[in-house]
Amino acid sequence: MEKISRNAWISYEKEWLTTQEADSIMQKLLQQEDWEQRNIVALGKERTQPRLMSWAGNIPYRYSGQTLPPKHFSSLLETLKHRIEEYCNHTFNHIVLNRYRDGRDHMSAHADNEPELGKNPLIAALSLGVPRRFMLRHKNKKFKGGKKKIVLHHGSLLIMGGDIQHRWRHSVPATGGPTGERINLTLRWLRGPPGWIGDSTEKK
Repeated sequence: MEKISRNAWISYEKEWLTTQEADSIMQKLLQQEDWEQRNIVALGKERTQPRLMSWAGNIPYRYSGQTLPPKHFSSLLETLKHRIEEYCNHTFNHIVLNRYRDGRDHMSAHADNEPELGKNPLIAALSLGVPRRFMLRHKNKKFKGGKKKIVLHHGSLLIMGGDIQHRWRHSVPATGGPTGERINLTLRWLRGPPGWIGDSTEKK
């Protein structure tokens, strides 16, 4: 575990899966998932996401102006979820899968800070496919050491915890040159459906 600010931390396991495991899982996900390109609201405008996505979860999840309805976990996603839960000692009930078809597909800077995630959520992200840069930037531009880059490798697992979602933003920027495909699976625990508020102990 690496502390990146007073109450924010990350943990990165470069070879969480073997190459053979990662290869097999990626091929199955490419074939089995219903990949789609959805619209989101960014900076007040509706835009098409610059990547494909799929998901699984037993309650709806709303972010960036779109709501993902409940969708069952495949046997593969259920197995991966349980394995990551055991490693993190934490329960998850939702997975978002993002498929980057080439270097032009990307993820803009954002934080996973929807109210339904509660205070200081733990987020786990499994990377498959070509390595891509993962950028972290502190929301306070004057914060010393407020920029960090991690190369997310095939079969790696990144965990973000503490108040990182309230103090930092993260992104996967576009990259030039020939780049193959990548899949990222992000696991969360949703405390309730869209609009969930919680009690006073859950306030940020």
